[in-house]
Amino acid sequence: MKKLETMSCEELMTTLMRPMEFLVDGLITQGLFILAGNQKVGKSWLALDICLSIAKGEKVIGRETIQGTALYLCLEDSYIRMQNRVYELTDEPTDKLYFSLLANTIGNGLEDQIRDFKIEHNDLKIVVIDTLQKVRSGDEQTYASDYREMSVLKDLAAELGIAILLVHHLRKCRDSDPFKMISGTSGITGCADGSFVLKREDRSQPFATLSVVGRDIEACDIALKMVGSRWTVTAPPMQKQPDIFAFVLHDFMVGKTEMTTTATELSSELEKRFHLTIPCNMISKKLMQHGVELEGYGLSFRIERSHGKRKLRLYYDRSGDSGDGRMMWGDNICLAGTQEFANVIDTSSESGDGMDKGDGKSVSGDGSEYAIVDGMPVPIMRVNINDVIQQCAERLRAKIAAERGIVVPEFKLAP
Repeated sequence: MKKLETMSCEELMTTLMRPMEFLVDGLITQGLFILAGNQKVGKSWLALDICLSIAKGEKVIGRETIQGTALYLCLEDSYIRMQNRVYELTDEPTDKLYFSLLANTIGNGLEDQIRDFKIEHNDLKIVVIDTLQKVRSGDEQTYASDYREMSVLKDLAAELGIAILLVHHLRKCRDSDPFKMISGTSGITGCADGSFVLKREDRSQPFATLSVVGRDIEACDIALKMVGSRWTVTAPPMQKQPDIFAFVLHDFMVGKTEMTTTATELSSELEKRFHLTIPCNMISKKLMQHGVELEGYGLSFRIERSHGKRKLRLYYDRSGDSGDGRMMWGDNICLAGTQEFANVIDTSSESGDGMDKGDGKSVSGDGSEYAIVDGMPVPIMRVNINDVIQQCAERLRAKIAAERGIVVPEFKLAP
């Protein structure tokens, strides 16, 4: 009998794991998903738009995507129909979206077909199977059979590190819980990592609701409207506050090589220095959540126990810092022209001849303030706030013109 492979709670809470990747922000991660709806409700249009948007790296229903190859198994359609649909959504083809009209069934070759495609297209992100019924092996519909077939696809998604989206139907009976209307037993939805139900109360109207639930996604209802042949959101998703933990921890460690502290002490330091409030019982969790990101900034850490207390040992290696030691959190950029805490010297003005470090005067004795950076005097530039606003506006105008081709009129300050 094979022995159970286990992980202790201590190991689980201190093992750095790669964070989950959202292919569609807040909606689709790597794993198995169901997209269900009534016939002709527009679920295939949404599935195709998701594939096309991932292939192009563009937004879909108002959400960012991660670009990569997409495979659409359009098992109930023809190439002429798919050609017409693609032309409804875009004028520009992409070399990262592929279609197939035929596929084997679950347990009878489908998994190998997807594996072979992954070998040929290493950046494969998502496979859409439209519809699930076309790849089912038999007519038996019990909880065990449903769960068994879904488990095959779920394990395949985990093995290849991709998302598999199954287009499926709803039962005719109505229910206050839309997910209970998904055809089949609860073995289908119970095995899936997430489910989407597209409901359209009046087919003569372009409005619908996309109900969302999942293990790693926030349950919500998204109001949609069909514009042309594309589903669009009637209201953009609520913007979340940016998580700046990795940035401020990087800036905190710049100039240090190693530091041993406690979660309470680190929480206090981050609040005092960066006005970032993180409860001490959340510090270790934040470190684990951002571990991979922190590595790219030259930071690593260990969580240890010493005399019954949990200690955090932080390390910083500038050679591994993608920012080469520059400050990453904008509120901490030094006006003296440097972005490094380690090289900034107090520049408070004092009387003197301008020849001593830290007296607040230039070496020429002209009375200007300066800071010493890498042993060299650098004058402190006093910038007018209007000039700063103008510079920011110019950068934004240039960015919008480059990315969207939109020329924004020149920004004029009120007198």
